[in-house]
Amino acid sequence: MDHGSGNVRSAVRALERAGADVELTADHERSLAADGLVVPGVGAFAAVTEGVRAVGGDVLVGRRLAGGRPVLGICVGLQVMFEASTEPGAGHREGLGQWPGTVRRLPAERVPHMGWNTVDVPEGSRLFAGLAGERFYFVHSYAVLAPGQRPVEGEEPDPEHVADLGSDRIAAPLVTYAEHGGVRFVAAVENGALTATQFHPEKSGDAGAALLAGWVDSLRS
Repeated sequence: MDHGSGNVRSAVRALERAGADVELTADHERSLAADGLVVPGVGAFAAVTEGVRAVGGDVLVGRRLAGGRPVLGICVGLQVMFEASTEPGAGHREGLGQWPGTVRRLPAERVPHMGWNTVDVPEGSRLFAGLAGERFYFVHSYAVLAPGQRPVEGEEPDPEHVADLGSDRIAAPLVTYAEHGGVRFVAAVENGALTATQFHPEKSGDAGAALLAGWVDSLRS
């Protein structure tokens, strides 16, 4: 999805290396017809949500998911799938609302969280098949916090519904967590046709390449 987010070329190249025939486009019909749709995101939550809405991406994502057609969000592309964000800035701080929860500033001593980190993969994950124990590359200051994790001072915590994220769907999603500075947060979600990662698989070396290759292979089936 070409919604104006910067540095999407690295994601395009990574998907091509993973075996995909990639088109960077904002065309609604072509995006609907694609086997898989990637929603990248770099920078501020408000700018990404405004860009997505400007090209009709909110409607497009909803229509694809209603038809069981795969969507992959990356970094802020994961964050916009949630209900809202506390990140300052003009414009939209409401997300696409595919999942309950609020994106918040990481209440860690050192922010941004920048660099390589392991993830806690749940049993049954297809996205991380064969990748347990691998490290992935993160660059972010905001995230969806794990249940029981206190937000920064002055913010009210979410109701503890992240653990049963999407419980109104047929099957509960698989949530992968990571930790930075003692703060546990959502690193990835697998929820039927909708998958998203807080880290950048396109910048995560061999592990990220394998993850993208697995997602691309899943489109063929």
